[in-house]
Amino acid sequence: MKRVDERARAGDACGAPRAAGSGTAGSSAAAPAAPILEARGLAVGHGARPLVQGIDLTVAPGQVVALIGPNGSGKTTLLRTIAGQLAPLSGTLRIAGRDAAALAAATRARICAALFTERPRGDLLTCQDIVEAGRYPFTGRMGALSDEDRAQVRAAMRAAGVWELRDRDFAHMSDGQRQRALIARALCQEPRLLILDEPTSYLDIRAQLDMLQLLRRRARERGMAVIMSLHEIELAQKAADWVACIRDGRVLCQGAPDEIFRAPTIARLFDLDERSYSPLFGSVELGAAEGAPRVFVIAGAGTGARTFRELARRGVPFASGVLFAHDADGILACALAACAVLAPDFEPIDPDALAKARALIAGCEAVICCADGFPGAAAPNAGLLEHARAQGIPVFDSAAAYLERRAPSGPCATPRS
Repeated sequence: MKRVDERARAGDACGAPRAAGSGTAGSSAAAPAAPILEARGLAVGHGARPLVQGIDLTVAPGQVVALIGPNGSGKTTLLRTIAGQLAPLSGTLRIAGRDAAALAAATRARICAALFTERPRGDLLTCQDIVEAGRYPFTGRMGALSDEDRAQVRAAMRAAGVWELRDRDFAHMSDGQRQRALIARALCQEPRLLILDEPTSYLDIRAQLDMLQLLRRRARERGMAVIMSLHEIELAQKAADWVACIRDGRVLCQGAPDEIFRAPTIARLFDLDERSYSPLFGSVELGAAEGAPRVFVIAGAGTGARTFRELARRGVPFASGVLFAHDADGILACALAACAVLAPDFEPIDPDALAKARALIAGCEAVICCADGFPGAAAPNAGLLEHARAQGIPVFDSAAAYLERRAPSGPCATPRS
């Protein structure tokens, strides 16, 4: 996408997310608590082959840390190493101040709970049976539950929204219901460190939000630390205190969400077109249609979003303007428009910008006007609409109207009243 007004660029210059060796998932406001997890020069992998090397990461009690990166980058391998399912290949890994390799399984189970993507079979077991298994570090050899154990199970199931499903056959529950039950099982273990691999898998949007809010609440109220891998980067941006980006066998960078979720960083991490990611919205757009603009869209204040996306879905390249750089439509046009004419925020629209917009209109077969009036600084855009009509260029009020009424010989002009 070509940005016409470089002065008003709506871009988000990448700051300097901290390099792998500077990871401290902590706050500088007060003396940090003793870390629950420390990795220094850690290498993880399967067999003797390192998949990720040089990992330096510190996680404090009460913090939520997200691992993001492409498939196959080693996020799950790192989590399995922290959980004790894989041995570190080199470096040091300490959990609750102790060498992780020296922790007995029973001791580790009282500190850490883990949930990976594999599902237990659960044949002939109810939902409550599955959750009760989370109390195994506290039940002794006979596995008998105390009143306290039952209270913890009940509280975790209610928190995860599966108490009403307690008597359901686990094998016959939906994937989302089973995921919530397994999260309840991990929570009733009362871990100081919760290790989660793609915990939002199988969950609908409401359940994802409920689960992340639950984790945030446990972290805040009980000091439970969480380290999890997430593919939904918009959720990682909103839920995590600290984010580590893993790619190409190393921690590419790490830092607070505001440092990480910038277009250059996310584009580099996932091989994206930098324009397709919006840190403001925390979302990724499909990208602009190829070719010279066929339609000019007059929009502003969010009125153009539906039209922008509809044209992009249909493969219709378009231009838009004059948009204020940090207006919602200005930001979205930078991702979806073939060309956008931008103006600085809170300033009168420059005559040069209007001239560029008129030149683009002259090369288009139609104009779509989404704007609901032209108040304040946007008033000059009314002249663009009149210019199009004076040139005999058809004007439509929506993408649907343009797409439905376009004929092979040219669109049917319908003046906007």
